[in-house]
Amino acid sequence: DRPLRDVIASGAGLDDTGWTQPALFATEVALYRLASSWGITADLLAGHSIGELTAAHIAGILNLNDAAKLVTARARLMQALPTGGAMAAIQATEDEITPLLTDGSAIAAINSPTSSVISGDEDAVVRIASAMEEQGRKTKRLTVSHAFHSPHIDPMLDEFHTIAAQLTYNEPQIPVISTLTGRQATGDDLRTAQYWTDQVRGAVRFADATTTLATLDTTTIVEAGPDGVLSAMVQ
Repeated sequence: DRPLRDVIASGAGLDDTGWTQPALFATEVALYRLASSWGITADLLAGHSIGELTAAHIAGILNLNDAAKLVTARARLMQALPTGGAMAAIQATEDEITPLLTDGSAIAAINSPTSSVISGDEDAVVRIASAMEEQGRKTKRLTVSHAFHSPHIDPMLDEFHTIAAQLTYNEPQIPVISTLTGRQATGDDLRTAQYWTDQVRGAVRFADATTTLATLDTTTIVEAGPDGVLSAMVQ
């Protein structure tokens, strides 16, 4: 009901995930196409959360129309979920946080060996963050509308799977490092409705993906996005 370009340019509504996700996808694809026009292309691809859909499109797994359908469905269904819940970045490892989780909370991302994000019920997130602070760890509450990559996402999964199952998936033309598994994508990775359903719900294993990039002798990593947050994590 509004042109995406206007939302990006004005910033009005850009914090709503229904707009944020399409805006990120459009910006990332545009930046990659611009770099490509200068002769800068990728030997390997990886994407953080919504960025993995960009990677799948750039790799040729999804054409632009199908990628846009999946991105907008993901964004629309998330936006329609009840608000509430919380997310927090914590200076802790996956192994340290896992014993503190409850049924209503989850690890949303492992961004570096000592930087994780938790998501879910607000009381659980606050309790876990407080426990870590008592151990002298840094924590930061994230400004989000929904508790992404947590049980709060479960009500949208069936419809999202149905939409994802209607798309055409192709062999990747550029290898992709999956941030769902942390390994180089093989077989049905990134090429089934179930993969993308698991990807929207599961933890973003960015640290593992970065380690995989290093083992593949990656020497230069370019962050194609609106900020430089991941570049710091990669270092």
